[in-house]
Amino acid sequence: MKLTKTEDPAGDAAFAAARTTYILGVDVGSTVIRCHVYDKGVALRGSGRKQVEVLHPQTGWVEIDPECLWTQFVEVIKEAVQDAGIQISQVSALGISTQRATFITWNKKSGKPFHNFISWQDVRAAELVKSWNRSFLLKAMHGVSSLLHFFTRINLFLIASLLTFTTQHVSLRLAWVLQHISEVEQAAKDDNCCFGTIDTWLLYKLTKGAVYATDYSNASTTAFFDPFKLQWSVLLSKLFSIPISLFPPVEDTSHHFGSVDAEIFGVPFPITALVADQQAAMFGECCFDEGDIKITMGTGSFWDINTGSKIHVSRTGLYPLVGWKIGKELTYLAEANASDTGNAIKWAQDLDLFSSAEETSEMANSLVNSGGVCFVPSFSGLQIPVNDPCACTSFMGITPSTTKNHLVRAVLESIAFRNKQLYDTIAREVGIPPTSIWADGGVSKNSFIMQMTSDLINREINKSVITDMSCLGAAFLAGLAVGFWNDKQQLKKLRQTDVVFKPQKEPKEYELAMGNWIKAVKRSLHWYSHT
Repeated sequence: MKLTKTEDPAGDAAFAAARTTYILGVDVGSTVIRCHVYDKGVALRGSGRKQVEVLHPQTGWVEIDPECLWTQFVEVIKEAVQDAGIQISQVSALGISTQRATFITWNKKSGKPFHNFISWQDVRAAELVKSWNRSFLLKAMHGVSSLLHFFTRINLFLIASLLTFTTQHVSLRLAWVLQHISEVEQAAKDDNCCFGTIDTWLLYKLTKGAVYATDYSNASTTAFFDPFKLQWSVLLSKLFSIPISLFPPVEDTSHHFGSVDAEIFGVPFPITALVADQQAAMFGECCFDEGDIKITMGTGSFWDINTGSKIHVSRTGLYPLVGWKIGKELTYLAEANASDTGNAIKWAQDLDLFSSAEETSEMANSLVNSGGVCFVPSFSGLQIPVNDPCACTSFMGITPSTTKNHLVRAVLESIAFRNKQLYDTIAREVGIPPTSIWADGGVSKNSFIMQMTSDLINREINKSVITDMSCLGAAFLAGLAVGFWNDKQQLKKLRQTDVVFKPQKEPKEYELAMGNWIKAVKRSLHWYSHT
């Protein structure tokens, strides 16, 4: 006799389990690709991880093999699904977060890449950047734009009057490609060239060439996108002779981009979010309200403040970004960053100053101060508010009595001091009262840095339970698109705080130490003359 469900409770449970669905969030970072499997309660059910294979074919060149990245991307998803003990058919949707401003070009007809991914860290276009920043044309544009802004008060002219280029901008690295790779130059002339950041390439591969697109958050980080008109910049296109036809259509951040081709994982499932990594972390922290601040401390430190529907135009280098676009909702961010955070700690570890990062807080707390030692973290120059790409990394104030603990404390203090600089710049310039502050990233696990930062800025900092926030943000955005979660209020209720760091010392207690550190910074400036 055939059993009914009520007569077979074990079978009924198995049937119910099979119907349970999950969301995949993938983050393709500068060093690691991660995939997390989340349930509706945001419990991490499984994960996968691969190290990004970075290539350095020449000094200053930083590349990623696109086919290798694609293989790793597929493997990390399979690994996470297997780790979760689920079937791929139980995946409701996929959200993808990616490192920003790393790009590739490929043949529109064949889908074959013309070259490797050129990383945001790549400096091959340094001479081109220097040439443009010194050019008469740019100086003339600054003058005309300043005059137009004076009479019209239109912020677009203010941005144009302050425009300078860096190697992190896609614009001049792409111009370099067009100048040095004849195959790309010809394909662009023949309208047979596709440009894409990592999100666009992965979407193209996942759909086997059926979908070619990016989202507003990724587009806004290329520095080739007009945040006012929400389109690729006609001005920069004409300035660099780069045809607009190279660039992909721009869609909402939470959007049904298409479905994964069934041949890749065995079944199709929807791709419903593409998002840049810092914007993904901001969304994962549920920093949805104007004035909310997110700090991600990984390889570098990224401070982002929600500026609502307004674009913040900065005179000191705060970068205006599209946070996300979901239907009619368009949220902007202003971002300040310091390039050397986790990598400074890793460098100190490589020097055998300590065995594992976990012990650094204890080493730092074993002393009342750094013994006069100052560390300037500047492997990639110093960003705002210093803005000196030629600054050097340095230790200063070392004496015969200096110990490893002093050196370690100086490294950790430098990260907190940079955090103070970035917070002060945001608080002073943006003009929006900061509300809540949320922190994530691997370095946020360091209690010494977190407590000192809280003391210095005299604000509470909420450290999230989840440190890989970019994966969660991509999952949230993907889940909203398919009704896995109802709305942002539901997401806020799922947010979990691990520790709240409250100020324990007055900021003035750090005045002497920070004053000495600022002296050390000044002595590290303009060290290199070749950039």
